[in-house]
Amino acid sequence: MKHSLLNRKVKTVLENPKVILIKFLLLISPLLDDRTYLKLLFPLRTGYRLDLKNPQTYNQKLQWLKLNYRKPIMTKMVDKYEAKAIVKDAIGEEYVVKNYGVWNSFDEIDFDLLPDKFVLKTTHDQGGVVICKDKSTFDFVAAKKKLNFHLKRKHFYLSREWPYKNVTPRILAEEYLDIGEEDLKDYKYYCFNGIPKIMFVSSNRNSGNPNIDFFDMNFQQLDIIRANGPSKKKIDKPINFYFMEELSRKLSDSFPHVRIDFYEVNGNVLFGEFTFFSAGGLKPFHPEKWDYIFGEWIDLDSIVNKRLKIEKL
Repeated sequence: MKHSLLNRKVKTVLENPKVILIKFLLLISPLLDDRTYLKLLFPLRTGYRLDLKNPQTYNQKLQWLKLNYRKPIMTKMVDKYEAKAIVKDAIGEEYVVKNYGVWNSFDEIDFDLLPDKFVLKTTHDQGGVVICKDKSTFDFVAAKKKLNFHLKRKHFYLSREWPYKNVTPRILAEEYLDIGEEDLKDYKYYCFNGIPKIMFVSSNRNSGNPNIDFFDMNFQQLDIIRANGPSKKKIDKPINFYFMEELSRKLSDSFPHVRIDFYEVNGNVLFGEFTFFSAGGLKPFHPEKWDYIFGEWIDLDSIVNKRLKIEKL
């Protein structure tokens, strides 16, 4: 099984020269400055060149923001542990998933103090998540291996998302959101200057290849395809659709763009995370027009003008 998967990966790399170049760029990433790295990586991932002088698309403007928009609080907002304190202060503790503890290493965790079900996740990157539904059958060795791998990974060097650069790598234990056999969905609101414009529902998440269905603010499905595309099942409108929209306004109102993620569990809303650079700004849109539509919603002129005013003071 493992050999078969490895062979498929090797075959994919050999048949696609872009994959080889991307792997090489990731390898030498720490040696390159941010601008050079993004200029090289962007066309390999999106299929078109990166214009930083006159960015028009969503993906291009996210790269511009990586290089030019840096508020210190963003570092705490992308830290999965620190973000909860920000959300608690902004909208209330009832919207925050319960913490059990945070540690610098796997060996520091006292599992006897954790409940039978819990979630472990690294605070500084994406994908470092381990779910325990039963401690008696939990694979501690595999969990340690995965989390140690992520603790060593410098997420910043993958796509130069500045907020992650100085996040301290730690392991967070939090409550397992148990909704029985149902699929726990993510509800992700794209906000521009505090205004939610579009959202998507991430479903089938346990498969490792979640489906993504985009909707407008009236919950009308849109023809946007990114990643694995939409679900084949009908996506029901969440009970708290408009309430999550309201909360996303409160959490995003001081930023030119941020995605606010939520869960809906037994009728209650829980905050997921802040995402400033969705897919790193490196994933194509289909149809292509949506790359430009999203791009129009990011107002870079206001950022430039504000900076010029500050410089004149």
